[in-house]
Amino acid sequence: MAFDKMELRDIEVWDGNFAAAQALRQCQIDVVAAYPITPSTPIVEGYAKFLADNYVEGEFVMVESEHAAMSGCIGAAAAGGRVATATSSQGFALMCETLYQASGMRLPIVLNVVNRALAAPLNVNGDHSDMYLGRDSGWIQFDAYCPQDAYDLNFIAFKVAEDHEVRLPAMVHQDGFMTSHTAQGVHTLTDDQGYGFVGDFKPMNDMLDFEHPVTHGVQTEEDWHFEHKARQHNDLMTKVIPKIEQAFADFEKLSGRKYNLVEKYDVDDADVVVVCMGTSVETAREVAGEMRAKGIKAGVLGIRVIRPFPFMQIAEALKGVKAIATLDRSSPNGAAGMLFNEIAGCLFNTDTKALLSGYVYGLGGRDLTKAHLVDLYNELQANVDAGKVTTPLQQFIGVRGPKLSFL
Repeated sequence: MAFDKMELRDIEVWDGNFAAAQALRQCQIDVVAAYPITPSTPIVEGYAKFLADNYVEGEFVMVESEHAAMSGCIGAAAAGGRVATATSSQGFALMCETLYQASGMRLPIVLNVVNRALAAPLNVNGDHSDMYLGRDSGWIQFDAYCPQDAYDLNFIAFKVAEDHEVRLPAMVHQDGFMTSHTAQGVHTLTDDQGYGFVGDFKPMNDMLDFEHPVTHGVQTEEDWHFEHKARQHNDLMTKVIPKIEQAFADFEKLSGRKYNLVEKYDVDDADVVVVCMGTSVETAREVAGEMRAKGIKAGVLGIRVIRPFPFMQIAEALKGVKAIATLDRSSPNGAAGMLFNEIAGCLFNTDTKALLSGYVYGLGGRDLTKAHLVDLYNELQANVDAGKVTTPLQQFIGVRGPKLSFL
């Protein structure tokens, strides 16, 4: 059955959810198995509407839980289909068991994660708790800062995940409500351009290829389990970075939009830099520009690819910086934040003399304001002037009551 093409303007006003749904339509997904959860529901709703209106030739499978949704995706991918779904928060947590199955079987599923706080207490607003939860699951993880990124990164995710030298699942993250429900101008691809970029799906080791039978979901014990984990989940993941860089370059040729493993904004000559992810990148960029007007050489480093983590690229970007602050949007529960630890690991064996401090912010959807970032940049400059970290090594931004800090 032929499907209809949709005429898009060069710029459409879309929120992040609708942008992701449009990308799934243009990639012509074979199967979406889904269970709704705020704030990601409109992505799979959008795909279902496109299917009902004959804009997609595929299958939409409504299941009884998020665990079942990813299980359905795993079955469809193992059978040789192009597969995607979306989730958030508790739904992501319920998927966790199956996330490891998908990566272990090297199934190139794309999962849109609309980042939301994890209970308890129950909260439907955005933070990065679910994103952090998935970082050791063997999935490639991309981070969108705005609806345009949410659209573009879906094409790139399919391109990388389906490469036969990669064949790993990929997540595209966007901030709950701040990106998912905020409408902005999105530059579009035509249907032919979008599908042409990802190309026809070419199954590999699919269960329906009866001429070349395979087994999925095998068991290994101490005789081979170590090799599977060390050579696949770790060694293979380190080889993904060149594939991502090539996909970024190919997408720039197609669209004119450039993406990088880490996004540098006024970092090359900066004395003080904030390292962050998601919508906070755009806020920090605006404040950094204002701080420069006041004589503070401020910059921003945005993390675009969370897994595989671009250690060498980050170390190179930060090599001349004097003071660095990491922004973690997830509760560290008595330890340093994930981003703080990752950046510290990047810099540990380098010649940097940078002073590193960590900040936790925005839990459960709490705003990160420009005033917060002005104070933060001033604290970083004070560290530079003093030649040492003058504030607690880890502290919370914007929490009510007495100031909280630790370490």
